[in-house]
Amino acid sequence: MSKTTSKKTVEEKTPKKVTRKASTKKKETKKTPAVEEKSTKTVIKTSHGKKYLEARKKYDINKLYPLKEAVTLVKSTSISKFDGKVEAHVLLLETSVLGDINFPHLEAASKKVVVLNDAILAEIKDGKTNFDVLIATPVTMPKLLPFARILGPRGLMPNPKNGTLTDKPEEAVKKLSVAKTTLKCEKSAPVLHQVVGKVSQDEKELLANIEELIKVIKAPKIKKLVLCATMGPGIKVEVTK
Repeated sequence: MSKTTSKKTVEEKTPKKVTRKASTKKKETKKTPAVEEKSTKTVIKTSHGKKYLEARKKYDINKLYPLKEAVTLVKSTSISKFDGKVEAHVLLLETSVLGDINFPHLEAASKKVVVLNDAILAEIKDGKTNFDVLIATPVTMPKLLPFARILGPRGLMPNPKNGTLTDKPEEAVKKLSVAKTTLKCEKSAPVLHQVVGKVSQDEKELLANIEELIKVIKAPKIKKLVLCATMGPGIKVEVTK
């Protein structure tokens, strides 16, 4: 074997070195999106309906109206399809205990007042007391004496002091059927929210209810009084000190 042949054989067996070319591709740098600075200002948007805005055009929102005129405006600015409530929102000079109030024209739907008769007496004999207030007359009162142990502990025994023992039961029913409400301020502020009637009520009845509210709270303690319907704008009221 010649030297030339052996040299070729050696070259075929030895692996050729592969030289890698340097990559000419540049690394792509990821661009970070610019962070937009958020505004610290908060924009409050009020979205009132067309009917509400039309109702507000009927009066001056900055004016203090006499009570009678304010009640008329509350009724005319109510935009609800149902019989809404009339609400009084009162800002007081300070938080205080206001006590109870009996509105002259505010029905107490959950309060059942009955006058003693044979049917009621029969229910009491059966141990049933399906009423909240029982009214008796001096003539019918002796019939209840055997049931004093049943009625007494429940606070249902007629008594002349609370007006449930009277010779004028019809008047007592009307008087005791009115709503007795405990007036309470908010825990965190001297503010009172109170329903004083319905939009459908007569203006004289609403006036009487609101006047009673002002009387119980006492006008000098009232800083601001606003009336409104369930769905309606607020009417500022001029309170005579």
